[in-house]
Amino acid sequence: MLDDAGVAEYLDRIGAKRPERADLAGLRHLQERHVLSVPFENIDYHLDREIHLGEQVVDKIVRRRRGGGCYEVNSAFAVLLEALGYRVEILPGRVYRPDGLGPAMCHLALRVTLDEPWLVDAGFGRNSRRPLRFTTSDVQRDPHGEYRVEAAGAGGFDVSLDGNPLYRIDDRPCRLDDFGPTLWWWRSSPDSPFLQELFCSLPLADGRVTLKGKRLVRIEAGVRTIEKAESDADVLAAYHTHFGMVLDELPQGGGANRTVGIQLT
Repeated sequence: MLDDAGVAEYLDRIGAKRPERADLAGLRHLQERHVLSVPFENIDYHLDREIHLGEQVVDKIVRRRRGGGCYEVNSAFAVLLEALGYRVEILPGRVYRPDGLGPAMCHLALRVTLDEPWLVDAGFGRNSRRPLRFTTSDVQRDPHGEYRVEAAGAGGFDVSLDGNPLYRIDDRPCRLDDFGPTLWWWRSSPDSPFLQELFCSLPLADGRVTLKGKRLVRIEAGVRTIEKAESDADVLAAYHTHFGMVLDELPQGGGANRTVGIQLT
């Protein structure tokens, strides 16, 4: 568990105030600040670096000012929440694809129980900015859109955004170690979406900024602008300017896609 100094450092990283108590108001504040501060990105997958979960990824997010996928971002967020006194459980999920639900354990989200259970997700890319209730199937309005959390006939809950299904979350908690096989798949299979395209995306107060390879798209107040970086130096500068990252290297080709064969790591 994080000590007081670690908690203070984490809160400073996301620009959040320490809640006076582990309540809903504090949870909403923490999730919103986390979502607006920690990018959804897959740079280390393309650099063939190790991907960690839980306490091991706190250093990457807090001290190296990086982001990550759901396994990294949500598991690190769980460490912070637990240190602040919240009751947190790890929930596995299956992501909806154009042809239906994907494999089990391919998403990691959190359940935080206060006087009722709340879905907390800061690492999906299209996740809500604020916690979502499990106890209603009504529309839950959020700065990122209209969400629903509905009981699925086969068990668990379907999460949708503006009428489009995002993922099915299992209501049975699991351990971080249970994600080991699917983490290996994400890191090594040529079918892994995380190896198809290099990306980094961060919501803004009124929009979003996304860097895919050398293409930067910024949407703010409904206005969309596109820029193309001309060199690796321009890409590194874009990571620093828009995401606060200082990178020492880029994947081969300065952000070009690459195919990775299946290998044990």
